[in-house]
Amino acid sequence: MKTIGLIGGMSWESSKVYYQYTNELVRTQLGGSHSAKSIMITVDFDQIEKWSFTGEWDKIGRLMATHARTLEKAGADMILLCTNTIHIVSHYITDAVSIPFVHIAVATGNAIKSKGLKKVGLLGTRFTMEKDFYTKILQDNYDLEVVTPPKEERDRIHDIIYNELVQGKFTEASKKRCIEMIQHLADRGAEGVIMGCTELPILVPDEEVSVPTFDTTKIHTANAVSLALNLS
Repeated sequence: MKTIGLIGGMSWESSKVYYQYTNELVRTQLGGSHSAKSIMITVDFDQIEKWSFTGEWDKIGRLMATHARTLEKAGADMILLCTNTIHIVSHYITDAVSIPFVHIAVATGNAIKSKGLKKVGLLGTRFTMEKDFYTKILQDNYDLEVVTPPKEERDRIHDIIYNELVQGKFTEASKKRCIEMIQHLADRGAEGVIMGCTELPILVPDEEVSVPTFDTTKIHTANAVSLALNLS
């Protein structure tokens, strides 16, 4: 079994789910008392959040590169970044290490194409929805049409993520608002919706919406476990 290296803390609410899912998947595959071989290094998200709001992405990238090198030196065989948004600086990681970097958008694109979908909605932070680091991979590599909510809804979900979800607050009011956004995307022809923030599936379970949702945390960890166990 290969060792999974995780850069977490963005937020720790989703990082704990990454740890849970990798171990559950390994136990499912191998049975008995098996668990995942992993190394996790976490950041203080408060600083990351401030740099993202001021557009200091290079500082975030250099920090991610430092942590990736630490994981490689510690014996990790691959790197996972336990967040969607910070993949905006994923090139800093790939440039810093010689081990594979498991990109969340690539894993998600493969999962969507396996279902035969052509048009999907994307929910996440304003950065994930409005910058092209995520959608470009889906469009160019998987020939997917990606739709996002109108500006008012993008601003609202961005606020929910940063002012509630990353602080561990999951309210019925915000869940209802997100379900409405998902329905609006479906009304525009989305055959499925990407939960492009790792905390969103904690707020909105798949069974509570009318179209398939793609839990990027589950998809990302499943891809990593498959690589760790040489299943793909």
